[in-house]
Amino acid sequence: MDEAVFTRTAKAYKDRLFAIAFHYCRSRADAEDILQTVLLKYYRSEKEFGTEEYLRNWLIRVTINESKRLLLSHWRRRTVPLEELEEYAAQTLPIPEESELFLAVLALPQKYRIVVHLYYYEEYSVREIADLLAIRETTVQTRLMRARAKLREKLKEAWNNEE
Repeated sequence: MDEAVFTRTAKAYKDRLFAIAFHYCRSRADAEDILQTVLLKYYRSEKEFGTEEYLRNWLIRVTINESKRLLLSHWRRRTVPLEELEEYAAQTLPIPEESELFLAVLALPQKYRIVVHLYYYEEYSVREIADLLAIRETTVQTRLMRARAKLREKLKEAWNNEE
């Protein structure tokens, strides 16, 4: 693979892929490991990526697969200190309301977190999310609806506690 093409692609997609991995595993270190693995697979790949959209979808699919693989590994602890999440939110989202929303999204179960991220942050359509996650469109719609309800409830509680 041409190093210039790899470098351009890595710079263009690293933040997006990191965010997807982070939403899956809720650990900065694990997300960085996943990102590194995905970029290494891309670098070693002999696959011809015809379009930018195909490349983007391939990278996201590999990121999702690597994230799931890590979550299923035996040595992976299933807890992340809340302080780490708050620290990451404070660094990346300086506006308190956005940090609160970010933490609320991270508190969602994994199946809701990823569809919210892909829909709102990556701007994928319901059909595209269904293809990426290998689930039905109605399942994506249901998960989005339930995630919104959970977020609404959680943020309403937080705002009521502030008053």
